[in-house]
Amino acid sequence: MTVQHFTPRGMLRPTPYHHVAVGTGTRHVHVAGQIARRADGTPVAPGDLAGQVAQALRNTSVGLAGAGASFADVLRLTFYVTRWSPERVGDFMAGVEAVAEEIGLPLPMPPASLIGVDHLFEPDVLVEVEATALLD
Repeated sequence: MTVQHFTPRGMLRPTPYHHVAVGTGTRHVHVAGQIARRADGTPVAPGDLAGQVAQALRNTSVGLAGAGASFADVLRLTFYVTRWSPERVGDFMAGVEAVAEEIGLPLPMPPASLIGVDHLFEPDVLVEVEATALLD
């Protein structure tokens, strides 16, 4: 196994992600921030956080696959969400859960950070996802 995910005893539980990932591979894969756009640039799910999270994760999956990786190889995920507030966690998790099985995203997820930001590069972009993976 290239990546082992776990949450040691004594760390906050429950969380929708593992706190620790240990990678033993030698090839790093970094997927740049993915947003809710189709390959032709068409926006997906305007104004819908859950829909944008799902599409950004789908796009991340395509990037990983292009490098011969999958979410099983992911060491870390970083989510940037505009206009974040704790009340939006339900919509955020709905997007994750809606697509997890389809793209092979394990739940709980690999170690992850959700960072609230004022804005991303275009006003309709609500979320961006970055992934780092490790392969043998």
